[in-house]
Amino acid sequence: MQLRQIDNPPNPYVSHEVEWLEPPPVARLQVFEDHSRSILSCNDSPDLPFKWSVNPYRGCQHACSYCYARPTHEYLGFGAGTDFDTKLVVKPNAADLLRAKFASRRWQRESVFFSGVTDCYQPLEAAYRVTRRCLEVCLEYENPVAVLTKGFLVVRDADLLVQLNERADAHVTISIAFADGETAKLFEPQTPPPDRRFEAIRRLRDAGIPVGVFVSPLIPGLNDKDIPKILEKSAEAGATFAGYTALRLPGSVADVFISRLRQAMPLRADRILNRLRDIRGGKIDDARFRHRMRGDGPYWDAMKKLFKMSKDRLGLGDAPGLQCADHSTEIQDSRTCDSGQLMLDFGKMG
Repeated sequence: MQLRQIDNPPNPYVSHEVEWLEPPPVARLQVFEDHSRSILSCNDSPDLPFKWSVNPYRGCQHACSYCYARPTHEYLGFGAGTDFDTKLVVKPNAADLLRAKFASRRWQRESVFFSGVTDCYQPLEAAYRVTRRCLEVCLEYENPVAVLTKGFLVVRDADLLVQLNERADAHVTISIAFADGETAKLFEPQTPPPDRRFEAIRRLRDAGIPVGVFVSPLIPGLNDKDIPKILEKSAEAGATFAGYTALRLPGSVADVFISRLRQAMPLRADRILNRLRDIRGGKIDDARFRHRMRGDGPYWDAMKKLFKMSKDRLGLGDAPGLQCADHSTEIQDSRTCDSGQLMLDFGKMG
């Protein structure tokens, strides 16, 4: 793979779509173009419920310290830390590659997931519009799509998503890990604040697009108590489904997240890391298939129950294509608990 650096990349913060974006980051941005020969990635992991995904970009300006995709930047010769946030790769020919794939007689109009190892609606999309052009191709071929994003910019493409949902199938899932904007800023500094994402749910719902919320990652001892509030505000905004996964810290992600945690919350860091070990059998991470996106033990069971109780109370369904990490595990006797009691259980455990 050969990457060509762009000396003067388009600035999304002075584009005609600046109204969709947050304030620009402090770190200097470098953009590289990747003229790939393919755009669809085929997933064979049993932990992920989709087969095909499109990643218009590599790296992500959202700068989430917990992002499991950070090690993918090391394959490009970059670092998994600030390089992942500031040395971004764009695939300008993605739509053409997608059109060629869809034109093949062997293509069966299977659902395509946006994205997987990046956020397809990070700020760079305002300037390059690669995701929008890919959605236009999906509409041209009436191919089903699913979108997962933290970006408010997804609202811009409501017109395409409405048509896609009418002609094939389309739904959007908004990822929200924290109910409080100040806490979110500590761990995902360049994402739109939670209230902005709740507003995105409302806008998409009003446009007639099926939309839900993904409470991910769940970080024991840090954001588990946010579950009821996130689900309540999402339901109020119009979300109809919800899902979750546990925090994953593969490879160098652990160093990035732990460093950010100790800097942001020095007095709570050890307690949170111990809780993480509680749900990972004493380890920081569990890389085994069917284990890496969920947890085990009493604390994890309490988190699951709190999520299920809150989801059922609000009438939220399961996320299509993004089932809860414990979709093979049924939660028993949930009728004997309530959200208030579960919050007390967390207090006793923590």
